[in-house]
Amino acid sequence: MNKLLEEAIQREAQLATRRHFLSSLGTGIGSLALGSFLSNCSSKDSVSFESPLAAKSSPKLRKAKSVIFLHMAGAPSQLELFDYKPSLAKFDGKECPQELLAGKKFAFIRGVPNLLGPKANFKQRGQSGHWISDYLPHLASQADRVSFLKGMYTDQFNHAPAQLLMHTGSARLGRPSMGSWVSYGLGTENQNLPGFVVLASGGKNPDAGKSAWGSGFLPSIYQGVQCRSEGEPILFIQNPKGMSTDIRKASIEAINKINQETYEEIGDPETVARIAQYEMAYKMQSSVPEVMDINKEPAYIHEMYGTEPGKESFANNCLLARKLVEKGVRFVQLFDWGWDTHGTGLDGSVDYGLHQKCRQIDQATTALLVDLEQRGLLDETLVVWGGEFGRTPMQENREGKKLAYFGRDHHTEAFTMWLAGGGIKPGISHGETDDLGYSTISGKTSVYDLQATILQCLGFNHEEFTYPFQGRNFRLTDVFGQVIDPILA
Repeated sequence: MNKLLEEAIQREAQLATRRHFLSSLGTGIGSLALGSFLSNCSSKDSVSFESPLAAKSSPKLRKAKSVIFLHMAGAPSQLELFDYKPSLAKFDGKECPQELLAGKKFAFIRGVPNLLGPKANFKQRGQSGHWISDYLPHLASQADRVSFLKGMYTDQFNHAPAQLLMHTGSARLGRPSMGSWVSYGLGTENQNLPGFVVLASGGKNPDAGKSAWGSGFLPSIYQGVQCRSEGEPILFIQNPKGMSTDIRKASIEAINKINQETYEEIGDPETVARIAQYEMAYKMQSSVPEVMDINKEPAYIHEMYGTEPGKESFANNCLLARKLVEKGVRFVQLFDWGWDTHGTGLDGSVDYGLHQKCRQIDQATTALLVDLEQRGLLDETLVVWGGEFGRTPMQENREGKKLAYFGRDHHTEAFTMWLAGGGIKPGISHGETDDLGYSTISGKTSVYDLQATILQCLGFNHEEFTYPFQGRNFRLTDVFGQVIDPILA
């Protein structure tokens, strides 16, 4: 009891300090604006705010209203999927030229590795003539619908920092994720659902963890909400045993009344976010189970996606992604773990292991594009597919020793991603690598360029879309990035 009293006295003293007084002067004007920034609560007696997730218009005319980002965590090999290199096949098993190794750093390769020819068969597909391997036969049918970035590069060769860079614009912790930026800028068209939803498959979360969908220094209402395709869609979404909906509603209203009084006293925007989070949690109790239930989808949809209701799967998540954007969610992030093909085991090889991973995602990815198109949603939904970096044209020789299986090390200088839908020209291939697929020789595009392009499709100038923090205006692309104009419709 004495400890609680001491904490209360200390808190009261903090609120009375000169520093707090001066800081409250600085937030006073902001609090006036925030008073009209938050939405109606769930009853006439509750605190009236306008939601931070209220749907907003982007500064410019936009082509896309939402984004579905399909991240293959671990980094798929572009040399087995999209970047066809017959010259690499010709030099299969030969020692790697020294000029490709001098001054370079690799995650595991040491000494002089051998070149490794592609383990998949390639064909040109559709009118566009995209080279797509037989590992992805379903996606090959969509060749004229997607556009490739074959000159992607990054400066991070370890998974966690590379994933953070891809999704937050920084290899270090603490920056808002791309989905958080989009949710902050556009809100959500459905006030009963979050603006940013995350779905994971493959049995694990990505190496970067939940920071890959965190809100960083943005108000926490904008962080991604992780849902599940197996079991309860969100942990603890149901009321505790013995608590009725009416009691739950009354308790949230009481908590938010206290939060409102705290906000009026201190002016901390995070208190506003807390109010909105309680309200969103209450609304999601009824809306999320409904939208996350795929059992009511017709049989032909399940057949098209290859879904298995009640199980955790990439196919289920693709169908859920379509349902979520159809319901007004702005950003849906799918992570599929298991694409790290070093060759340390059969499942991690680029011949057997990669082929198996492709079989798990090929049909559902293709179904997602077809389903969005048939519902008139593809033109307003931007779909992005790829990993955090690429794979080397050399066979991995971990610590200088040849491995028993065919694998490739992490590679930063060249990898492939593809985009389709809202704001993207279909059937385009931008960027080219050298004959061995080692370096980009034209159309070089960075992770920041990709982020700038995604924001452009949503109607934002990435250089002007900022948030003030610690005396500086921050943006997703930091001080880098150029829009990739050749692929824009």
